[in-house]
Amino acid sequence: MKQLHFRHLVNQVLPEKRMKQIASSYDVEDGPNDEGEMFTRPGILTDAFPSPYPNEEAARYANGGALPPDLSVYTTAKHEGVDYIFALLTGYRDPPAGMSVRGGLYYNPYYPGGLIAMPPPIHADGLVDYEDGTPSTRSQMAKDCVMFLTWASEPAHDERKLLGLKALSACMLGTAVVGVWYRSMWIGFKTRRIDFTKAVM
Repeated sequence: MKQLHFRHLVNQVLPEKRMKQIASSYDVEDGPNDEGEMFTRPGILTDAFPSPYPNEEAARYANGGALPPDLSVYTTAKHEGVDYIFALLTGYRDPPAGMSVRGGLYYNPYYPGGLIAMPPPIHADGLVDYEDGTPSTRSQMAKDCVMFLTWASEPAHDERKLLGLKALSACMLGTAVVGVWYRSMWIGFKTRRIDFTKAVM
């Protein structure tokens, strides 16, 4: 989520007024001020999403020594990134018989090596209340997480595609206009017949 700012969610997830309320609920460190000191202020729409950990060491300490990865670009960086994240979120299992798992690790067959330090983020059904009454199953919540990460990796994806379609349409129209102009301007020269006759002395 390092590349995502509150403004990216305006009119994509919630209206601007609501996103301003959410942004202002976070304290953001800013500065320096006129006295050269850092200060905290309420967040604004141009601020990036706050990290749950103040630094990398705190993140490692809270996750058993493993640094949580930034998955906001993983869906587009890896060929099957969407499927991998969905499988990872829903793939926690009890280890097979005879396999010993040391403390702080969890068995997930979709993770390389099968052992992962991240505890199951979706550990039960019903963790989210959907306004439209959608059943809050593990697979539904995992799908929503994956779709959000896909959008977060390229927030301007739809606008870029629309701009490309407009540019392609303009190029095709321009090609047609130039083709008609070229034919009308040069048709007289291209269809002219020149006869050479012997000069009479």
